[in-house]
Amino acid sequence: MRTLLLMLGCCLLLQGCVYKIVTVPVKAVYTVGKYTVKGTAAVVGAVIPDGDDDETKQDKRKHQKGSEQPTESGE
Repeated sequence: MRTLLLMLGCCLLLQGCVYKIVTVPVKAVYTVGKYTVKGTAAVVGAVIPDGDDDETKQDKRKHQKGSEQPTESGE
């Protein structure tokens, strides 16, 4: 009976250690994966230009609206 209580007590006291053993590698893998994806996205964004410049889009819209409106001429 004493051995059973001693083993149960050790299990309860060592739960914090088991938690650290499991979570530290998981956090490390998550962090490395997160930065790898961000880095890959930045490289792909730099290599493949897709014209995401907001100012350019607004300028294009202004020019399109200006060309769609008929100009009134007296002739």
